[in-house]
Amino acid sequence: MRRNLLIAVQVVAGIGILALAAYLFNSFWIHRYDDLIERHARVYNLEERLVWSVIYEETYFRAWMKGAANEVGLMQVTPAVARQWAKETGLREFERETEVNLDEFLSDPERNIQVGCWYLEQLRAQYRSRPAERAMMLAAYNAGPSRVDEWTKGTDPAQLSEQDFIARIGIASTRSYVTSIIRRYEAGP
Repeated sequence: MRRNLLIAVQVVAGIGILALAAYLFNSFWIHRYDDLIERHARVYNLEERLVWSVIYEETYFRAWMKGAANEVGLMQVTPAVARQWAKETGLREFERETEVNLDEFLSDPERNIQVGCWYLEQLRAQYRSRPAERAMMLAAYNAGPSRVDEWTKGTDPAQLSEQDFIARIGIASTRSYVTSIIRRYEAGP
């Protein structure tokens, strides 16, 4: 009896230790890029929690991820966006790096978050001051600005609420993507 009780206590303690280790690892995992996110979100005047939520949704903080359409890294930046960013920086070294080894360039968390934040701001500028600005920006990030134009056709986008815009998103995976990010963003840390 005493031996069974000792075994039960050891099992419960072991499970508790494993649960604590999993919690601590998960906390480390999802917050290890917080400094980079904060820095680049500030540069591009984005809310860091929103950028964090995009990365959570895109790759769950796995910098090595590569998407089906050749998107690379934490924020799943496309080659076209990276090359556009490199060209607009005016720094030939960045242009050269994106031409020589784009995957390596975008696998660097610092560079990937920088380019991803730049692109989010480029998209946000197209929808600024609209009630659905945030949802439109996220939908454009996921499915492209032309899709957002398609989903707002026949209405005044300046009058479209965020919920109304989300309901108009014609691709279920994009609707889910936008909803998930907004929900995570609004839930807070």
